[in-house]
Amino acid sequence: MRYVSTRGRAPELGFDDVLLTGLAADGGLYVPASWPQFSKTEIAALAGLEYPALAARIIAPFVKGSVLEKDLEDLTRQTYSAFTHAAVAPLTQLGANDWLVELFHGPTLAFKDYALQAVGLMFDGVLKARGSRITIVGATSGDTGSAAIEATKNRAAVDIFILHPEGRTSDVQRRQMTTVAANNVHNIAVKGTFDDCQDMVKAMFADETFRSELNLSAVNSINWARIMVQVVYYFWAALHVGAPHRSVAFSVPTGNFGNVFAGYVAQRMGLPIAKFLVGSNSNDILTRYFETGAMTMEGVVPTLSPSMDIQISSNFERLLFETLGRDGAAVSRLMDGLKQSRSYTVPDAAYREMLKLFAGYRLDDAGTKRVIGDIHRTTGQLIDPHTAVGVDAGRMARLDPAIPRLTLATAHPAKFPAAVEAATGVHPPLPLALADLFQRTERFTTLPNDLNDVKAFVRQHVRR
Repeated sequence: MRYVSTRGRAPELGFDDVLLTGLAADGGLYVPASWPQFSKTEIAALAGLEYPALAARIIAPFVKGSVLEKDLEDLTRQTYSAFTHAAVAPLTQLGANDWLVELFHGPTLAFKDYALQAVGLMFDGVLKARGSRITIVGATSGDTGSAAIEATKNRAAVDIFILHPEGRTSDVQRRQMTTVAANNVHNIAVKGTFDDCQDMVKAMFADETFRSELNLSAVNSINWARIMVQVVYYFWAALHVGAPHRSVAFSVPTGNFGNVFAGYVAQRMGLPIAKFLVGSNSNDILTRYFETGAMTMEGVVPTLSPSMDIQISSNFERLLFETLGRDGAAVSRLMDGLKQSRSYTVPDAAYREMLKLFAGYRLDDAGTKRVIGDIHRTTGQLIDPHTAVGVDAGRMARLDPAIPRLTLATAHPAKFPAAVEAATGVHPPLPLALADLFQRTERFTTLPNDLNDVKAFVRQHVRR
């Protein structure tokens, strides 16, 4: 399998190089040169597989030629062996043809674990084969950081630096990152927004000298490996409600667009998905885009669902590349427009093509509380604020009721206890493994929103 950049000017790479590189040299994102295809018969034959076995089957075409290829089943088995639910990603029914896909049974209680626990092992395998080491720099709006740290802590060939926006994550999210006592882990609280953090990570990758000197790599969903492993739970969930013999719809609370793009990949591979319902909070750049065809940045406001407090949805570039006929130059022009004028408009044909598969919805904090309360009253289930945004998007869509609707429950309610308690009167307890989280010592460094300061910190603390 070969990979190409969405901006068309970086060299094609194999999977191992894409894993370690993260962001393409031209600033673009890597995608497969062609999409693997599964027939209806092949998809039907996947039904009944346990989650690790299914993961190995779905991932296999993407790692053809990789050093990981022959031991892939061992890797996926090891990845999910420590998850706390026997099904790994169980489904919970909310109503007729209305389901939650529980993606919070990993070590940090969020959907990011499903990919990053695998990606950590992939880094180990490739780095060992090459006898090399990497420096990971990443930005997080809450969940990516803790999952990435959990996946890479204490690894001899990896140093990891995670930037988070100061005061803009939940206390649980922050502490899951900052209480990890490992000498290869460094947390940086940036006096800015998530988008500021993400911009600095992209700028570090764009600095060829810095990138080469420290052998930079990425764990954000700009890294193709993240998207690839997330494809698995779309197949898993759809198979459990009747695919491929019936179409399904997915409702996805979305900030950076990586989670929902993984679903798009599943659809391109042959999974019959009728619609993606993209849920946003008050930071509704994606909803506004699907309503107008214009991607226009505005200010970021703090909400009850902080992992979605984003105005630059990086992975949308991958969808642009596909709907613009894989025209890297056209993608580059749009990305330049966003950087220069904070806005771009997609050509009408591409926009209408997207609307066949995607629709966007928004929910403010008051609505988020209402949905959390409604779900608890009617089903007894506690859901986190991000999941509530996804549930509401699914209900707003008014789909054919015969189509199963699958909402991705992206985080455990205990990660956002204040919001859940305010909506339901119930304080969701942390699982036993994290029961002492608020007694643990935090370790992080606060830095100004300044690229040079952050780069100097990374240089100073990386192990040579």
